[in-house]
Amino acid sequence: MKAVRIHEFGGPEVLRYEDVPDPRPRKDQVLIRVKACALNHLDLWVRMGVTGSPLPHIPGSDVAGEIVEVGEYLSGFRPGQRVLLAPMAFCNHCEKCTAGLQNQCAQFSVLGNAVEGGDCELMAVPAVNVIPIPDTLGFNEAASAPLVFLTAWHMLTGRANLRPGQTVLILGANSGVGIAAIQIAKFFNAIVITTAGDDRKMQKARELGADYVINHYQQKISAEVRRITGKAGVDIVLEHVGAATWEESVKSLKPAGTLVTCGATTGPAVSLDLRFVYSRQLALLGSYMGTMGELYEVLQHVFSGRLRPVVDRVFPLSEVRAAHEYMANSKMFGKIVMNP
Repeated sequence: MKAVRIHEFGGPEVLRYEDVPDPRPRKDQVLIRVKACALNHLDLWVRMGVTGSPLPHIPGSDVAGEIVEVGEYLSGFRPGQRVLLAPMAFCNHCEKCTAGLQNQCAQFSVLGNAVEGGDCELMAVPAVNVIPIPDTLGFNEAASAPLVFLTAWHMLTGRANLRPGQTVLILGANSGVGIAAIQIAKFFNAIVITTAGDDRKMQKARELGADYVINHYQQKISAEVRRITGKAGVDIVLEHVGAATWEESVKSLKPAGTLVTCGATTGPAVSLDLRFVYSRQLALLGSYMGTMGELYEVLQHVFSGRLRPVVDRVFPLSEVRAAHEYMANSKMFGKIVMNP
């Protein structure tokens, strides 16, 4: 089969589109023919060696496709069935996994990071990762849903305890997590303030349901939040940008507000005045992916059409270098998808 592999860390030039042996599934695995695999910023970090993935390595976290073969130990699946994959790996037998807290498993990893991913034509995966999708959902849209909608759902409902009517600041409306979070927050009837970098992205954010959009290149985020909220601040800030926005995010919170973060796209090192944290009784929460139960929960809303994946652009898998460059330039509004 054809696959994208990394043999050394570096820029897009290290991505090789090459022939590799077809996977040989075990009797407790399902063989998937990949129809679509969506890019995430994690793919860039994996390529550059930030995450320390083993080499050679096939990246790719968000996968949709068709079942080719079902292991003889399994039931409930059939060849030709349309599916997406839970974008994570876990042991499935430890105390955390059996309690339904897969993202706290000691062996937990995102698909395509410590374990090989979906930038290929065929994948052999455990049955627990295989989730059937409705015929109404295209492969490109299905591949655009799992990681970002699970991440945003866990951040807002599992960590920040979002309640109807609260005010939420969502950084980076054009990102996959931002697009998912805007829709989830509006699903809970929250007031949504978001940020974007140009008029086109700002308009698309409004079309998704954002009540207010701040141009983060031309306006000071915390000052605009204070103006919008009548100096009150927001109940929740959803952070994934990191160093470039951290100070503004903290300043945007109301007393006893919550900042929840899942990433550090612009860098992990931030400053923090603890006096500001304890005197205003702020909550700073980390969030990492989510659980299988949460994934099934949020996907039901995706499958019903209440939440909608947004696809920005589709590349052939053979043009993976161009896809990585396009993501690095941050011109997209929505997911970048590759088709084998």
